[in-house]
Amino acid sequence: MADIITRDGTWSFDGETVRVVPGGKAHPVRQGLGELAVPLEAVAGVSFEPDRKGGRLRLRLRSGACPVLRAADGRLQDASDPYQLSVDKDRVGVAEYLVDEIRNALLIERVPDGPVDHFLLPGPAVPVSGGGGDGTASFDGKTVRLVWNWKAEESKTAGGTVSLPLAEVTGVRWVPCIGLENGSLRFDRGGAVSPAPAKFDPYSLELWGLSKREYTAVLVAAAVLARMPGPGAPALTPATAPPALAASPGTPAPAADDHDALLRRLRELGQLYEAGILTDDEFGTAKQAILKRM
Repeated sequence: MADIITRDGTWSFDGETVRVVPGGKAHPVRQGLGELAVPLEAVAGVSFEPDRKGGRLRLRLRSGACPVLRAADGRLQDASDPYQLSVDKDRVGVAEYLVDEIRNALLIERVPDGPVDHFLLPGPAVPVSGGGGDGTASFDGKTVRLVWNWKAEESKTAGGTVSLPLAEVTGVRWVPCIGLENGSLRFDRGGAVSPAPAKFDPYSLELWGLSKREYTAVLVAAAVLARMPGPGAPALTPATAPPALAASPGTPAPAADDHDALLRRLRELGQLYEAGILTDDEFGTAKQAILKRM
């Protein structure tokens, strides 16, 4: 078990799962997500970036593995990214050790870093709510509701609260406020994209970026994406695991500490080293990790 505890949160790794717990003063998006259990097969890489105050841990997930990252589309700020952790100077050594442990496990288990066809994480728990600007969005797993506040346009408030069944949602798009440009949370119906600005669209929130809490609209978008029918929507189960992660037909998966399986991995590492694919340091580190498990 490798773990690191900081004011920003806690990360731990048991060889199969990276557990991410936000700190008490973390960004509202991270607080809203709560504890995340990230399976090793969802991880594409991990790094530690040192700076004068300590540094930052970054967990890079495989494309398509996380509904939140899919909904955000690269627009999350560092502070709101659940897969980043600020590290103080006195925790740098622990952070580097955690990185080595995760990298060794990725190497030993030969986890591919390419995209996946299905979400490997379930997304935000429901019911979930978020947003700001001219209203609030909520989702209970079946219905999206948009409740307007006094700042919304009359064209929205006149129609009252909007209730949109999940079966009618064909798309969801979240864009945060950037500079002087307002953001939005938009829901498409019947495959059509509304040409109206979010300010007047009854199926959209307009986000003004006046508080960090407006970012929580991305949690609603992610929860809807994770439960929409179609490619990439259902959470991954053993029955739907992509071929690259599944065992060969008729072959039982070896136990994590199966002696014969670990010996085979040692031989494979030796072959990779002899072929020049692994450096001396990479080979030595991975070899030691296997020997520990034996």
